[in-house]
Amino acid sequence: MAAMGFGKSGEQQTAAHASGVGPPEEAICRQRLVRLLEIPKAELHVHLEGSIEPATLQEIDPSLSLAEIEAHTTYEDFAGFLRAYVWVNKRLETPEHYALALRRLASTLSAQGVVYAEITLSAGVILWKGQDLEAIYSALWEETRRAPIEIRWILDAIRQFGAEAARPVVEFAARARQRGVVAFGIGGDEVRGPAREFAEVFHEARAAGLRLTCHAGETAGSESVREALAIGAERIGHGIAAIEDEALMAELRERAIPLEVCVTSNVRTGVVASPATHPLRRLYERGVPVLINTDDPALFGCTLASEYELAGRLGFSETELEELAEASLRFAFAEPGR
Repeated sequence: MAAMGFGKSGEQQTAAHASGVGPPEEAICRQRLVRLLEIPKAELHVHLEGSIEPATLQEIDPSLSLAEIEAHTTYEDFAGFLRAYVWVNKRLETPEHYALALRRLASTLSAQGVVYAEITLSAGVILWKGQDLEAIYSALWEETRRAPIEIRWILDAIRQFGAEAARPVVEFAARARQRGVVAFGIGGDEVRGPAREFAEVFHEARAAGLRLTCHAGETAGSESVREALAIGAERIGHGIAAIEDEALMAELRERAIPLEVCVTSNVRTGVVASPATHPLRRLYERGVPVLINTDDPALFGCTLASEYELAGRLGFSETELEELAEASLRFAFAEPGR
């Protein structure tokens, strides 16, 4: 697998597609792109820290060169991606840095027809860095209230840090429910932090009134998805390993539990070999609820609009893309007000 760093920024991709420039296999007609941008949609699986474009990193730290950013965000596999993610995260040192990242992300999402977003904040990493989570979230909440789209928050704990490290995240998330926090989730390394170890923590989060999501079935098999369901996950981050298990797909279908699918993310981290081999279309045809998302758009060089366009090239009709956009709003943890 080739080494990978930052791709084109979201703004660059949108401009390139709209003007018809770039490789022929990437170009789409302007009319279709405009249509994709106009469809009201939600982004339900996007990490704030993974959305920070190189230009924004330079705003945060003017001493950073583009070459330095590229060097630290080049990776060859999922483990390398995690290292790049942590490097970007460590550049965020003040509440104002986080607020700036949100301001830029909200503007980008608004330009793509996103009317509602549930943004994941790596609260577990903030605590690991020894930073003031209250001060950071307060700055984010103030920025949230000024945003051009409706935003709610998912606070995320890191699986490999263990269940005890997740408890302070749950406690803070519960206290911040009146300030836009709707859910608690876990991400990171599925193998080093099995979902079953977080059963009690998930129970405490649910008792506190939080909705539940869990990264699963991304780098581990279908059993990882089953464990996420067993501890109460209401949405599954990625979940593409479910394609291996007919009974699991039937359960997801019958319980209407959606998979937050991120095609470009899975290709860039080497989870699947190429878009053509991605199971998104097969999952959809088996009736599994699927949602289109970006995950870490800056690190993966994608946008939500480009992910919808990619789904179109994988066999989804415009009517089906509209249905997926509607589903993204329907499966939101908080009912969008717009």
